[in-house]
Amino acid sequence: MKTSQLLAFTIICFAFSTEFLIGIASTAAPEPVLDISGQKLRTGVKYYILPVLRGKGGGLTLTSSGNINHNTCPLHVVQEKLEVLKGQSVTFTPYNAKDGVILTSTDLNIKSSLTKTTCAKAPVWKLLKELSGVWFLATGGVEGNPGIDTIVNWFKIEKADKDYVFSFCPSVCKCQTLCRELGIYDYGGNKHLALSDQVPPFRIMFKRA
Repeated sequence: MKTSQLLAFTIICFAFSTEFLIGIASTAAPEPVLDISGQKLRTGVKYYILPVLRGKGGGLTLTSSGNINHNTCPLHVVQEKLEVLKGQSVTFTPYNAKDGVILTSTDLNIKSSLTKTTCAKAPVWKLLKELSGVWFLATGGVEGNPGIDTIVNWFKIEKADKDYVFSFCPSVCKCQTLCRELGIYDYGGNKHLALSDQVPPFRIMFKRA
């Protein structure tokens, strides 16, 4: 990340209330993440990310129509408008995978399984500053290379009762940063997966593609 980008990231941290700045990872011991059939999530396997609450939309996918700068790229991570649509499958690449199993509270990259795109950068998810106090999830991240330069590319899957949520609370470097679960932010006719203190956590489940 360039110095200017890092500075912008630091500044936006302080735009949130202080309870979201501590950056403390979950105190629960990591455990295998399970899909809807009860099988462990594994690296390199494609999964659909589906909402737990039904009737408000389908799975997560990518779109360029939600880009507030009216550019084709990067693509934004949004929820399908129709419940019957499963969205775009993804793969997970943890920083430290044990026997290829995806664990909770573990830093990982998320990569959409695109077959065709006009965007030059990889469909790896990252935080993208778009609105005041709101970071959208978009493509263009870097897979691997953990550290301060790639801090916006790392996410975690956390347990939420019997469900799961995505969080941004990276521990790939010794640096203070945002620590918050991701939610759905309505903007421009799309439901964006976003980091914001204005939305509740988006509860999810996983289905093998």
